Amino acid sequence: MDMLYKIFLDPFVQMASAPDLLVQTLWEGLVSGVLYALIALGFVLIFKASGVFNFAQGIMVVFAALTLVGLHAMLRDWGVSSGTAAAYLALALTVAVMFGLAFTIERLVLRPLVNQPDIILFMATFGMTYFLIGLGELVFGGEPKLMIADDLHLPRGAIDVKMLGGFVSFQKIDIAAAAIASIMVAGLALFFQKTRIGRALRAVADSHKAALSVGISLEQIWVVVWFAAGIVALVTGIMWGARSNVSFALEVIALKALPVLILGGLTSIPGAIVGGLIIGIGEKLGEFYWGPLIGSGIESWLAYVIALLFLLFRPQGLFGERIIERI
Repeated sequence: MDMLYKIFLDPFVQMASAPDLLVQTLWEGLVSGVLYALIALGFVLIFKASGVFNFAQGIMVVFAALTLVGLHAMLRDWGVSSGTAAAYLALALTVAVMFGLAFTIERLVLRPLVNQPDIILFMATFGMTYFLIGLGELVFGGEPKLMIADDLHLPRGAIDVKMLGGFVSFQKIDIAAAAIASIMVAGLALFFQKTRIGRALRAVADSHKAALSVGISLEQIWVVVWFAAGIVALVTGIMWGARSNVSFALEVIALKALPVLILGGLTSIPGAIVGGLIIGIGEKLGEFYWGPLIGSGIESWLAYVIALLFLLFRPQGLFGERIIERI
């Protein structure tokens, strides 16, 4: 009983006794959660448009970041003297590369597999994952690389704020990451809700055949959505890379979007946001307060335990629609 008391109640005592540390932990979880939500948004966009669960979204984050860093190094080698000029030119070229990737995927992968079973489309994205891993290692190498944060003028340093009897440190890069990710999530949500392309996307999500019957081009919609997912991957790669570095280990972080999707629902943009915040904040609280009691490493598995509980009791997620099939 003493051990159970310690495990379940001690963390709450610590939270009450040191509220500044609680705020610090909540802030770090919020930043991680927003970035998880941004990754999950890429999955949601593609699934809504084509019914394809894009397993390759995680490696697209890595590939986009590696492309940016690699092009920047190439431009500097070719004589672009200004690091800032090289960085923004590399950023523009990376956007073009992601558009080319979206176009290629639609032409070579999706178009030949129209009306094929979902498992075939899923396995196609599985194959794309390993193709992009191999291509990335061949072109850019497998060693970790530093994100060009200074040349992109991403903020450095921290802001220390006195509150609740202590100091809470807000890293400037985390503030920028949370702000940019929030603006991007809101912008994409408005774009797909209010624009003609967004209405076409919702029509395609409801029924491919009905969308075709009213003149909506599946090919154009798929290119737009995969390109949007590529831009999401690029922004996510820049932010995660600036917080640590750019390596294929980022793919593991990107797969944290899977529990986010289970919590929020595969077709819900608000669900991606809420699910990301739950996972981000939950794993930080678990690691900081319960980690010393039951063992460190909670941050690596807690998200999947939360997802498992949702699968048992609410498999459609918080915002997903319950699927009822007639037998």
